[in-house]
Amino acid sequence: MSAPACISPFDVVDAQFQAYNDQDLEAFCTFYADKATLGDFNGAVTADGIAAIRARHVKLFADFPQNKAELLSRVIVGNTVIDHERVSRTPGGDTFEVAAIYTIADAKIVRVDFVK
Repeated sequence: MSAPACISPFDVVDAQFQAYNDQDLEAFCTFYADKATLGDFNGAVTADGIAAIRARHVKLFADFPQNKAELLSRVIVGNTVIDHERVSRTPGGDTFEVAAIYTIADAKIVRVDFVK
């Protein structure tokens, strides 16, 4: 399943964010390009390609079945979407904040850089 080319960067990231919170792995992965990468901001690539992204999230969703991200703010500049999120692994548990910088091309996420 591929996203239509007319879908906006906002729509791609927003739908991906919802699929993440729903822990819907199949829907989540549809928003990523086959050669997408995840990385640390100005640092190492932590997942290279959709198979690695899928494997990372299979483990994350299994390890933290109540994991949720709360969107604190979103900035959109062209094909870049920057989300400021608060993540909770368990209800009432510790939280942490992250900035996710999404690069979108052809209605797919091609790179995400995380600032932690």
